[in-house]
Amino acid sequence: MLDHHRALIYTMVIVSAADSELPDAELRIIGDIVDDLPVFRDFDRHELPKALNDCTELIGRENGLEVTLSTIKTALPAKLRETAYAIACDLVAADGEASQEELRVLELIRHRLNLEGLVAAAIERGVRARFQTLQNGTGILQSSQIKA
Repeated sequence: MLDHHRALIYTMVIVSAADSELPDAELRIIGDIVDDLPVFRDFDRHELPKALNDCTELIGRENGLEVTLSTIKTALPAKLRETAYAIACDLVAADGEASQEELRVLELIRHRLNLEGLVAAAIERGVRARFQTLQNGTGILQSSQIKA
């Protein structure tokens, strides 16, 4: 069974892998999130490559996405489910645009973790506010892009 650290990392990996292989830029962002967030303070950073590899192997299996989502839900305490969704949204927003595949995976995460619609909308709004730039007129993670 996964611990909560790996469940959060797996959440980021499935979003990052939604529209392609794991790009180096997104791997660096995952590393930055692990380095910065208090929930990872007691995580051994040297374990990150193994966690990333383990997750990609799990995703690659038959029904891999469903199995990974189920594994994440089982491993995450209820109080970290909003955190998981928030860091998944951060990862999607970090490159300035959300692909349809990424939005679909966010939707799956939101539903699998049983997040209330208003909670998810508040998280998405916070992400848009943090990643907004003057050049970004359309916004990131529009509520209308993610279906309830």
